[in-house]
Amino acid sequence: MELSQETLDSIYREEWGRIVATLIRLLGSFELAEEAAQEAFTAALERWPREGLPANPRAWLIATARHKAIDALRRKTRWEDARDPEIVLAELEQMPTLEDEEDVLEDDRLRLIFTCCHPALATEAQVALTLRTLCGLTTEQIARGFLVPTPTLAQRLVRAQQKIRDAGIPYRTPPRTELAERLAAVLLVVYLVFNEGYNAAGEGRELSDEAVRLGRLLRELLPREAEVKGLLALMLLHDARRAARRSSDGEWILLEEQNRRLWDPAKIREGLALAESALRSAPGPYSVQAAIAGVHAQAASAGQTDWAQIVALYDVLLRLQPSPVIELNRAVAVAMASGCEAGLQLIDELEGRGELRGYYLLPAARADLLRRLGRWDAAAQAYMDALKLATQEADRRFLARRLAEVEGKL
Repeated sequence: MELSQETLDSIYREEWGRIVATLIRLLGSFELAEEAAQEAFTAALERWPREGLPANPRAWLIATARHKAIDALRRKTRWEDARDPEIVLAELEQMPTLEDEEDVLEDDRLRLIFTCCHPALATEAQVALTLRTLCGLTTEQIARGFLVPTPTLAQRLVRAQQKIRDAGIPYRTPPRTELAERLAAVLLVVYLVFNEGYNAAGEGRELSDEAVRLGRLLRELLPREAEVKGLLALMLLHDARRAARRSSDGEWILLEEQNRRLWDPAKIREGLALAESALRSAPGPYSVQAAIAGVHAQAASAGQTDWAQIVALYDVLLRLQPSPVIELNRAVAVAMASGCEAGLQLIDELEGRGELRGYYLLPAARADLLRRLGRWDAAAQAYMDALKLATQEADRRFLARRLAEVEGKL
C-alpha cells in the first residue's frame, strides 16, 4: 500500500504531542523523550511505505517509542538529565500502548501544555517550547517563523528545558484553584503564536495554523472553559479573512476594502458558533473580541457593519480588560458609528494621557479619520508621524501609500 506524504504528515501532527508528553512524564527529560519519539517516527517512515499502514498507527508509534526509550536506558547513555534509570525502565515496560488508555494520553498532553507555559519561564521560551514539544515543529521552522537565527532559538529551547529541570517545575495540570490564572498564560502563548503568523507574510502561515490546532486541542482537553472557545473563535474569525488581507504584491488591504467573497465561510460559521457558545457562559476578553470579529464577519459589506454593537462590545471589553489600545480601537468604532469628529475627540484625549506614546497606530488612526473628513494637511502630518514610529516594512509601505494619496489632494 502506497502512503501519501499528506497522510504521514497528518499522523505526525496528531500523534507527536501525545507521545512526547507521555515519554516526558516517564523519562523526566524533554530531550530524551523527543529523541525516542523522533526515532519512532523515523522507523515509521522506513517501514510503513513497505509494510503498509498499521491498523492502529498511534499504538504502533507509542510501542515503538517505548522500545526506543528502553533501548536507550539499557545502554545507559546520556542519562544525566533524567530520573533513575532502573525505576524508569520498570515503568516503561508497563507503559500503556492501547486505545483504551486514551485518557492517560490526553492527561499527559494537558500536563505538557501547562508545563511549557509555566510562569517561571520567559514568554518567548514558553512559545518556543510549546511549538517544539507539542506541535513537533523543528527548531529551524520555529526560528524561521519568528525571524530569529536558528542557534538563538536552539539556545532558547535548551535554557527553557534546563529551567524546568533545575527549578523543579512540576509536570502536572495545575489544581482548580490555580487553573484560571495558569490557563490565561497558556491562552496568551497560543494567541501570540497566532498573531506572529497572521501578521507575517506567506511564511507565517505555519505558525497561525499551529495556533489554531493548539486552540482545537485545548478545547478538546478543556471543553467547559469559555475562554478556550472564545480564543479559538477569535482565531478562526480572523483567519477566515486571511486570503483577502493582502494584495498580490503583499500590500495590506483594510477590512472595509477587502473582497468579502474571499473570506472562508466554513471558518466564519464555526467561529460564530463558538463565540455564541462562549458568550452564553462566563465571557472573558477573548470571547468578547471574538464577538466583535463576528459582527464584522456577518456584515455583507463594510457599509452594513453594525458599529453601534461593536462600540457596545468594546465597552464590555474595557470593563473586563482596561487598556489604552482597546480604548483606541473603541475610538475608531465610535468614529464609524457616530462620526469622525467624535472619534477624533477620543483619540485626542488618549494622546493627551501619553500612554500610547510611540504606538504608531494612534497617529495612523488619527490620519485615517482626518482623511475621511478631507482635512488633507492635518492628515498628511499624522501619516508622517505614524511613519516615524512604524517599524514593519509592510506597515510603512501602507502608510507611505496613504500619505502619497492625501498629499495628492493638497
